[in-house]
Amino acid sequence: MPSKRFKKLPTETKKLKPESFEKILSTVKKNCTTKFDEGIDLSFRINNKQKKNEINLRTVVNMPGGTGKKVKVGVICEDSKINTAKEAGADIVGGDDLIEKIKEGEINFEKLICTPSMMIKLSKLGKVLGPKGLMPNPKLGTVTDDVKKAITNAKSGQVEIRNDKDGNIGVNLGKKSFSDENLIKNYNAILEILEKEKSNVTVKGDLIKSVFITSSMGVSYKLKLLKNI
Repeated sequence: MPSKRFKKLPTETKKLKPESFEKILSTVKKNCTTKFDEGIDLSFRINNKQKKNEINLRTVVNMPGGTGKKVKVGVICEDSKINTAKEAGADIVGGDDLIEKIKEGEINFEKLICTPSMMIKLSKLGKVLGPKGLMPNPKLGTVTDDVKKAITNAKSGQVEIRNDKDGNIGVNLGKKSFSDENLIKNYNAILEILEKEKSNVTVKGDLIKSVFITSSMGVSYKLKLLKNI
């Protein structure tokens, strides 16, 4: 049964005429009527059903307006880079010892960064890290010798963009408490990344079929893209 709070929210919003992100944002914020700081979320539907193959997107975007989240970062590297990783803000740092802990099921991080030379050893734990989405990947910037940059990106608001098997992409833009300016910056950053990814795949027609915006406990609205992606 819908709560009294939810019953007071607008109904059948998906039938409304699509509006630009800038125009609908204030309405979405007004629907954040819970006592906690609700998240502002996007849901993209991509045109992944192609004749030859399905499109699988996996990339990262640096959110210029931040995410409001603290990310616990683990780093696997050589002894010579351990101090650099710690000074850059890594929460857990190690080499063979950390790999062994992961092997035993001790995973106390939300993002894992690894240097190329250590990936040979870490790759054996694909069955452990893969299903959790924690296996470092060069495309995502998490397999690198520049551990300082990777840690800074992870801590400052880097978000992964990845579609599921049905072609859906869910992305959190930030919180209701964020300024409109920062939420708009994050939204535009995501569109720029998707536009860039479109040029890297073979797609017939537009990559993005539709996009909706909602808050954690609110209702969704269809957005109008100002240009085709």
